[in-house]
Amino acid sequence: MFKNHKTLVKAIVITAVIVLMAGCSSKSAVIPSSTPSASSAATPTVTPAMTPAASTSTTTPYASASTSPSASGTPANTGKPSSQPNAVSVVANPKEITVLVNKSFRLPDGYKPDPLVDPNVPFIFEGKSEKRMLRKEAADALEKLFTGAKADGISLAGVSAYRSEATQNTLYNNYVKKDGVEAANKYSAKPGTSEHQTGLAIDVSGSTGKCAAEDCFTGTKEANWLVDHAAEYGYIVRYLKGKESITGYQYEPWHIRFVGKDIAKEIMAKGITLEEYLKQAIPVSK
Repeated sequence: MFKNHKTLVKAIVITAVIVLMAGCSSKSAVIPSSTPSASSAATPTVTPAMTPAASTSTTTPYASASTSPSASGTPANTGKPSSQPNAVSVVANPKEITVLVNKSFRLPDGYKPDPLVDPNVPFIFEGKSEKRMLRKEAADALEKLFTGAKADGISLAGVSAYRSEATQNTLYNNYVKKDGVEAANKYSAKPGTSEHQTGLAIDVSGSTGKCAAEDCFTGTKEANWLVDHAAEYGYIVRYLKGKESITGYQYEPWHIRFVGKDIAKEIMAKGITLEEYLKQAIPVSK
């Protein structure tokens, strides 16, 4: 019995050792394989490819401004003279009695008023010529003006009325050759910018033709009469002394312009220019 007991104990010990060894062997086999999977589950990889969505939602602040007409810097067409130096605008209605033609406003290319008539007044030259012609309204008023002057003992004569754009071009270029551009611009208009082309303006002198369209006409009895009475017939002395920076031209007491009686009386009474009357009194280019 004792012998059997010892054998039993030995058998139990051997069995326990075998079981223990088997357990250790099982743990060593599982541990290496479990570590990688735990690591990958706990720390997922984040790449830069996930960030573009946020960056593409940003709006460029200049996108709308660059396509907006108001932001482009181009001014709207207001019908007013451009603010750019030496810019010239074409008048919208050259047939208006009060049409403004100067160094900032020009007539349409090749403009010719229709009809043009030959007023029944004396001129300092003989024969037919375009420079005798005026628009009918201006011609009728001029006949009355000459009659009124004669009644006051003043004998007037026409010097130059209508001029075509081609004629003005020839005159201007001749003056430039003679006196240079700067000097010519003070007394002669570039083609398309002359009041003579409207058929509403005329240069006048005394019946002898002395001082015709010359500075010496200033202060003559004929010049003084025009200042005092031209407005009664719808005419104004167009280029006043002291207004050169507005009209762009030197004083010309011989150059009268038809605008109608009411407007002429207001302009002459106030001593203003047509530019000032029409609220276009901006300094003109030289």
